[in-house]
Amino acid sequence: MKKIINTPKAGQPIGPYNQAVEVGNTLYISGQIAIDAANGGALVQTSLEDETNQVLKNLGYILEEAGYTFEDVVKSSIFLSDMNSFATVNEIYGSVFEKDYPARETVEVSKLPKGVNVEISMIAVK
Repeated sequence: MKKIINTPKAGQPIGPYNQAVEVGNTLYISGQIAIDAANGGALVQTSLEDETNQVLKNLGYILEEAGYTFEDVVKSSIFLSDMNSFATVNEIYGSVFEKDYPARETVEVSKLPKGVNVEISMIAVK
């Protein structure tokens, strides 16, 4: 049985999907972009660092809503509009994990929703 997870703290979906779906002890989180729900759903695009931090905040809010933490994450997918952003995003991404890092891929794509620079999805298991 699947359980739908949504929280008003993270950016609301911009299409026909949910922020996350939990099946058993596994949480599948949709790709998150830098939507700041606390600021009326505005995009955070002041800098790559601010954008990446907002994406990770949104992922954290969703994990928390479902009763998970970043330590439960087993897989991440990072999508970048420019692979030259890798080092900056990688450093900020790594800072949210306390010990073991999840499996991951990072790919450059030609475009991301709303013209953002970074999108991240995750899978977490309890």
